Amino acid sequence: MNRSNHWFRRIYLPARFYQTGAIVALGWIASFFVPVLLTLTDILVWIWLVLVLVDLIFVVWWNNPPEAERTVVERISNGEPTRVKVRVYNPGWFRIHVELIDELPDQFQRRDFSWKALLKPDQALTMSYTVRPVQRGVYHWHDLLLYSASQLGLVQRRHIVPAAQEVHVYPSFVHLRKYSLQAKTAALLEPGTRQLRKIGHSMEFEQIKEYVRGDDVRTINWKATARRASLMVNQFTDERSQQVYLIIDQGRLMKMPFHELSLLDHAINAALVLAHVSLQRQDRVGLITFSKGIDTMLPADRKAVQMEHISQALFKQETNFQEPDFERLHAQIRARIRQRSLLVLFTNFESMTGLKRQLPYLRALARHHLLLVVFFENTELTARAAESAQNLEEVYIKTIAEKLVHEKRLIVRELMTHGILSLLTPPAQLTPTVINKYLELKARQAS
Repeated sequence: MNRSNHWFRRIYLPARFYQTGAIVALGWIASFFVPVLLTLTDILVWIWLVLVLVDLIFVVWWNNPPEAERTVVERISNGEPTRVKVRVYNPGWFRIHVELIDELPDQFQRRDFSWKALLKPDQALTMSYTVRPVQRGVYHWHDLLLYSASQLGLVQRRHIVPAAQEVHVYPSFVHLRKYSLQAKTAALLEPGTRQLRKIGHSMEFEQIKEYVRGDDVRTINWKATARRASLMVNQFTDERSQQVYLIIDQGRLMKMPFHELSLLDHAINAALVLAHVSLQRQDRVGLITFSKGIDTMLPADRKAVQMEHISQALFKQETNFQEPDFERLHAQIRARIRQRSLLVLFTNFESMTGLKRQLPYLRALARHHLLLVVFFENTELTARAAESAQNLEEVYIKTIAEKLVHEKRLIVRELMTHGILSLLTPPAQLTPTVINKYLELKARQAS
């Protein structure tokens, strides 16, 4: 009894069943007015019932159920299109009509995804579709649903193919190779460019060698000279290693969406690429995320596993819709980061008032470290300010947009006045802009 209920619950009556049934019903109605049609209608009803019964037996017992398999990568890059493939196979002896429904993760909010095909015996077809996640986290693909029917198409049977799997969406890593190549070739000069002058004197020791004319006499190693009875000097190389801390604000302003990604996700994607490039440039990279308090504090390191630690830490970050506490950030950095470092702060300021509240702590950080403040240009306001006004309402909107855009420029000027490096960039251009700025600072050996 339970077995019969099991297959009975998977039997569905498609539109063709009701369409043919409606034709039979119309024949009965017409027979009330034309009695001659009654006999023909009775024959038609029996034929229809026999066809339904034959189709039911075929779908349930005679033909082997179709098979399906989904292929999707275990890790997906946030904000990047990803191809998903589904293979459907007919192991039976007859042609069948198949309708596939793939239960996509809840984050995509799609419930109308289906695909129909006619499969010959022993035939397999592969379909593919593209998804673009815009949130980090765990995505749950559910089972595959297959609806099979014969050529008659009067009865359908549902097949549930176990295909549930979890896929982790990590910060965007598809551009790592591109920017790592840029980092490797950054020292090469192209025609028409000039090399930046390096500031200061490098003090990274390489070896002790014998003095030759032209060597800096200030680098003479007197102990080695006494042992060898010959002038020996210390040889130094360009200082390549420094500490780089990526600091990400998790406050409420970082929840603003641009191109379907929040500012926090734009910052996380850029921070991941910058960490990769910095490690390739022999720097020690650390990570700090904060809002009302310090959420993540990953000490700077350049071990082989540091990139994986940073990726896992960034995977878990979320905004908490609170005001960021820059005072606590300053206290933690002063207590735990003793060596002068490059601090890349991803945050957002929408007004001069917001900047003024945090400026004392930014100035305090800049006194002990090289601070680069990265915040975002509101591209929608910039576009609105560039539009021409056609009526009085649009004049008001354009004026307000111009005022807000100008205030962002004033924030940059205010930070420069206090000796703080700053970058104002559209969210879509965040990653290349930050990478170029980092390579510029690295070339100048700014500290």
